[in-house]
Amino acid sequence: MHQHTKTGPVSVEFTSQPMSSALRLVLLSAALAILAPAAAQRKFEQSKTMGFSFGTGYYLGELNPTGHFQGRLQPGFGGFMRFNMTRRFGVRAAVNQTRLLYYDADAQDPWIANRNLHFRNAITEGSVVAEFNYSRYQIGNTKDRFTGYLFAGLSLYSHMPQAEIDGIWYDLQPLGTEGQGTSAGGDRYATTGFAVPFGFGFKWNLGHFSALNIEWGMRRTWSDHIDDVAGYYASLAVLEEEAGPLSELLSEERIEAEGDLEDPVGQMRGYNGLDDRFAVVQVSLTFRIDKSPNTCWD
Repeated sequence: MHQHTKTGPVSVEFTSQPMSSALRLVLLSAALAILAPAAAQRKFEQSKTMGFSFGTGYYLGELNPTGHFQGRLQPGFGGFMRFNMTRRFGVRAAVNQTRLLYYDADAQDPWIANRNLHFRNAITEGSVVAEFNYSRYQIGNTKDRFTGYLFAGLSLYSHMPQAEIDGIWYDLQPLGTEGQGTSAGGDRYATTGFAVPFGFGFKWNLGHFSALNIEWGMRRTWSDHIDDVAGYYASLAVLEEEAGPLSELLSEERIEAEGDLEDPVGQMRGYNGLDDRFAVVQVSLTFRIDKSPNTCWD
């Protein structure tokens, strides 16, 4: 008598749990090995600096249509904080005052010289800009001690153009020299506005905690009244009656009149629609303030 043993297919089950856990552990370890040095390097590259700036400024507008570094250059100053995210990128917050002083009498263009206007303006500006270093740079780093850089950002500025009679300087915006605020013109222009600062500079390490910066930057504004000159002459009779004799005197100071008309109403005083711009040239001393620099740089 034969006994038959019924056999079926043998199934072998492999559990994936131990393998999955091991794989996850390996991947996590690899990620930490890669990210931890990178995070440590980024933290090492981060720093905070502050600085003080001295320099001058100039503008492009009706009294100086095309000439860079023209005018009677005046001293300017400012201060800033810089947050260095890496050796190549940083963010800077700054406050500056730029002083402008221009006279038509200094111009080579005979029409501008004959117009015979002048102004001064102390522009106070707060800005936030991003800086991009051409090469790796870090204050105190003996290897990355010099770089050029570009910057661009946004600023808010306030200004008040003035003109002088007999040694006294008068604010021009309240006088409405082109008829603003009178029946001869529209509203008075704003004395605050936004601008886009952009430019370039250079940074040199002076030691473990300090650096020297040299910078040129232009401010693109949306105002044509940095110089109080924008469009056309208003009626002198209207200015005298509605704005006062100072407005009339500071509106029209031409050496020789154009044509036979005593009142220049409607004649060109500026270039209507051409926004003014101003530039800042600065030398800055920068100091590292967050921590002592490391002597083991890489």
